[in-house]
Amino acid sequence: MNRILRMLPLFVALFLLSAVASVSTGWAAEQKNLILATTTSTQDSGLLDVLIPLFEKQTGYFVKTISVGSGQAMKMGEKGEADVLLVHSPEAEKKFMEGGFGQNRKLVMHNDFIILGPANDPAKVRGTKTAAEALKTIAKTGSLWLSRGDNSGTHAKEKGLLKAAGITPEGQKWFQQTGLGMGETLNVAAEKKGYLLSDRGTYLALNKKAHLGLQIMVEGEPKLLNVYHVIEVNPAKWPKVNNAGAKAFADFMVSKKVQGIIATFGKKEFGAPLFFPDAGKDPKTLGL
Repeated sequence: MNRILRMLPLFVALFLLSAVASVSTGWAAEQKNLILATTTSTQDSGLLDVLIPLFEKQTGYFVKTISVGSGQAMKMGEKGEADVLLVHSPEAEKKFMEGGFGQNRKLVMHNDFIILGPANDPAKVRGTKTAAEALKTIAKTGSLWLSRGDNSGTHAKEKGLLKAAGITPEGQKWFQQTGLGMGETLNVAAEKKGYLLSDRGTYLALNKKAHLGLQIMVEGEPKLLNVYHVIEVNPAKWPKVNNAGAKAFADFMVSKKVQGIIATFGKKEFGAPLFFPDAGKDPKTLGL
């Protein structure tokens, strides 16, 4: 009995060391998890399927990717529910930064938006030089338009284009909102034979797999540029966010190696890259 009593402090010490080690291990594991809130276009195009495994292998982080619209991604950032964002809604991003929710916003890449429609082109807008002209014709003819309606970067761009064209579509029979991501909205438009705004990357990736039957009607206008930034969620607002992981991911996205991957992604399969690298460029060159 006396021997047991003499050994009791040793047992207590070992127990405490075990508990501390367990807590430390749990904390370390938690710090190796990184939550990325990003747009459906980066997921649907297949770009993240290439980049995320590379980042995980290079850094040891495990990335949980949540693919939503840019607006929803920023809402997650505002609530501290994500560590880092990869989004494409510049005006909303500026407000996000002004609110103190993000830090170190970095230019990553761009592609462009295109207006798509069914092959028979009932509104006769194929080859129209501006989005405004095409939208006015679609509205005038009452041709079906499918909107994501999900507060995404694509939806924000669409609203800006409609406003610039002087069109108020809400409540109009020809204007329907899906409330879905880009890939799903493309499928709905293909099924219903309607027009829509899409980023080029997602369209090319899905069309190769599913032969959507949608064709490019309007492209190439400067207003249709689609620019992506990476933003670290501000730890001053949310101390529990994985700031080290967020910084590692942001640095990874603008690194020379990854910018090189972005420059060639999709080129072999589609004859042209789906995105164009922009890290280090003056935002003014992209109209920002």
